[in-house]
Amino acid sequence: MHDQGGDTGKDTDRRIGRRALLIGGATAAAAAVGTAVLAQDELKRMWWRLPSVEKPRTEGQVDFRGARWVAASSSNWRMADRPDDFGIDRVIIHVTQGSYASAVKVFQNPAHGAATHYIVRQDGGVTQMIRELDVAFHAGNRDFNERSVGIEHEGFVDRPEDFTDAMYEASARLTARICARYGIPVDREHIIGHVEVPGTDHTDPGPHWDWKRYIPLVREAAERSASPSAEPSTRSA
Repeated sequence: MHDQGGDTGKDTDRRIGRRALLIGGATAAAAAVGTAVLAQDELKRMWWRLPSVEKPRTEGQVDFRGARWVAASSSNWRMADRPDDFGIDRVIIHVTQGSYASAVKVFQNPAHGAATHYIVRQDGGVTQMIRELDVAFHAGNRDFNERSVGIEHEGFVDRPEDFTDAMYEASARLTARICARYGIPVDREHIIGHVEVPGTDHTDPGPHWDWKRYIPLVREAAERSASPSAEPSTRSA
């Protein structure tokens, strides 16, 4: 609610000219239209948050060109309309603690209760399982789930050999594209590990994830990318 202060007295001795009346009327009409548009926008954002509201989607559509689409169980994410309803300002790096196949299997299991938006394989392949506009249950913290995109990496935290050159390069391109799309700064404050999420009990990506290598790779990928938005494609698994 805005406080509408100002003088409430009436100037009974001043006659209102036709031009002033027209300008005043036009200004009031414009203000009313502006208020209506703002109210409509806010109602739209609230509507998408209501239970059982489903925004039209294209099956198999991905947010990162070249990614393979494999849908996660709908029990492991929540439909949203990001960044309109929740702003995105973080990318969270995870490690699967298992194979790519095992990660896909658990993310498709409705009893698992968690999944990330993407999985990056050791060979550099990228799979998207949840759209970026939706909230994935991956961080163990509701606020961070709503404000972030989660990326899993195939491997184990205690095996540095699992973090291959192809994986680092593919992940850096993916993260650079996400950062460009939402205006996220490419730094360690905004690109974080799962272990850095408040309240989490996870340790990934672990001590062998090479942040000093990874962040410069993301910056290089960002510099090479001319467009701030990805071109969605349709590739079904």
